[in-house]
Amino acid sequence: MIEQFVIDVLLGFAIGVSLGLLGGGGSILTVPALVYVVGQSPQAAVTASLVIVGANSAMGAFMHRTQGALNWKVALVFGGVGMAAAYLAAGWSKLLPPVTLMILFALLMLVVGLFMILKPQPTRQDGAGRGWLVTIASGAGVGVLTGFLGVGGGFLIVPALVMLVGLPIRQAVGTSLVVIAMNSLAGFLGHLSGPPIDLPVVAIFVAAGLTGALVGARLTRLMHPDHLRKGFALFVIVLAIFLLVDNAQKIGGFNQFLLSHL
Repeated sequence: MIEQFVIDVLLGFAIGVSLGLLGGGGSILTVPALVYVVGQSPQAAVTASLVIVGANSAMGAFMHRTQGALNWKVALVFGGVGMAAAYLAAGWSKLLPPVTLMILFALLMLVVGLFMILKPQPTRQDGAGRGWLVTIASGAGVGVLTGFLGVGGGFLIVPALVMLVGLPIRQAVGTSLVVIAMNSLAGFLGHLSGPPIDLPVVAIFVAAGLTGALVGARLTRLMHPDHLRKGFALFVIVLAIFLLVDNAQKIGGFNQFLLSHL
């Protein structure tokens, strides 16, 4: 019991650091951690991850605000559209079998990990962007992913804010945390009718994650974001491959079971 508590604390802290440091990555770690380490169902893990990531993102955003690295106007427009999309898409995960949900999650992780490695992170400090229409469309797309797969979308929001909206990279990180918190809240409200969440586990992850978010926000001043991004991308790719192999085996075993009983 103590060992599980320590593991939960360490995982929660790591998720918080990822959010505070990179402006994303928390949810893409939280769902697999809740499923494979804690033992929750994918549907319950999706709902719990929205609470954990939302709370940690709010703390990270507060820290970035004190450092002047936050654009409220962009955050509210991008996040407002995302909240509506996340709420509408929240019920879709109930229509899929747990194995299918995990495979889709792993495929998303694989695509994002490869994108983070192959596509250099823009470093420009200004830019005209492509207007509010692209910002609204991007916010809607991220909101759909949030509600359906339980991901806050920071790994998609930060590049979008830099390349499309034209925010400086450090401001994009802080702004993305506000958007993640808003999307997570909407996604959670959409999942209220789903499986109940394990409140003690969520409380541990949130408490440890808040500390991690504080540490991560401060580390943004000290560490090179490009090196961190690539290291995180490699970890995401390895985890995605593990999830794909594990769940593909489950599908294979299920198919063999059906054939043997036909």
